[in-house]
Amino acid sequence: MSTSKRDDLVQKALQAFYRGGFHALGMDKLAVETGVSKTSIYNHFSSKEDLIVATLRLRDDQFRSWLIRRVEARARDPRARLLAVFDALGEWFHEPGFKSCLFIKASSEYQERDHPIHSAAAEHKQLIQVYCTGLARAAGAYDAENLARQLSLIIEGAIVLAHLHDPDSVAKDAYETAQVLIDAALP
Repeated sequence: MSTSKRDDLVQKALQAFYRGGFHALGMDKLAVETGVSKTSIYNHFSSKEDLIVATLRLRDDQFRSWLIRRVEARARDPRARLLAVFDALGEWFHEPGFKSCLFIKASSEYQERDHPIHSAAAEHKQLIQVYCTGLARAAGAYDAENLARQLSLIIEGAIVLAHLHDPDSVAKDAYETAQVLIDAALP
């Protein structure tokens, strides 16, 4: 399977896993949804779990790149960029097909912390927190790491609640809560 076909498979698998979950989507169904035979899938990935890790890495790259672009497009000032994270989340909550977070789903389905899929999900969340720490430092936060951890709690809660409830009110509440924390943490 060529690199472009491999990349296409990973992208299609990402969409299929996002819609259907990981355990619920067996290899037969995955082959149908991706249009790639099981033999071809196994020629490139030694297991379904290896394919899942590849989809998580792709989604991490896609999501973080998107988030950074949206934050930078919305704000120039570092303090405003911290809040722009929550504006971007509100946009994401309204995307067609929004079904929460692939990484939250992965960590729920693969709960052992040392499992490669759980680890890939945790790594994504850590990288988002690192990004927020950088924004907090640039804004002059008294304790950038602590602020980033607190904002991560709001981000993750908002993602879950936006899937369960009204995304508009969740996005608004998350923004307002973040604003209180940011105001308290910055000079």
